[in-house]
Amino acid sequence: MSSTRKQTPTSQKREDSVEDELELSAVRHRPEGLEQLEALTRFNRKELQILYRGFKNECPSGVVNEDTFKDIYSQFFPQGDASTYAHFLFNAFDTDKDGSVSFEDFVMGLSILLRGSVQEKLNWAFNLYDINKDGYITKEEMLDIMKAIYDMMGKCTHPLLKDDTPRQHVEIFFQKMDKNKDGVVTIDEFIDCCQNDENIMRSMQLFDNVI
Repeated sequence: MSSTRKQTPTSQKREDSVEDELELSAVRHRPEGLEQLEALTRFNRKELQILYRGFKNECPSGVVNEDTFKDIYSQFFPQGDASTYAHFLFNAFDTDKDGSVSFEDFVMGLSILLRGSVQEKLNWAFNLYDINKDGYITKEEMLDIMKAIYDMMGKCTHPLLKDDTPRQHVEIFFQKMDKNKDGVVTIDEFIDCCQNDENIMRSMQLFDNVI
């Protein structure tokens, strides 16, 4: 640095580390090239540009933390409490588990949800239900997600649902999915059951309404 003021080694080091940090954060928040995202998703360049503009508008820093995600998401469901479901959804979008959702994370997830094959959508849904990401869905995990969906849908469900409705649904789903009765559902059991049972698939279409 061309400064006439004499700097102590400590202040120089502090300035350097601040500059490094700024540089790192700029790099971390800069999205992949459009060509790369075009190759990795089912969006074309124009769609990606529109999505990026919207994303930057809501999140000027280039990443979304969980609180911002909840705020944005709750605007779509003013009639209910979307915070718990938004928490689970955030974790499903945050694929590298760094506590934030980048534009890449967002676009990759959106691409699957909007334009993915049935298999890809079911993989994504399994990941959402597998709250602790151990490769299995327990009855408790399924119930947590179901309750969160019902809380979010709020008063717009017709007829109005009783408090024990989510539990009843989970009991039925789980019985059908847990083929070997070991108390957990694997991804193969989940996909197999969803693809072969129209009722479950229809209930899973709830995703189309809540994402």
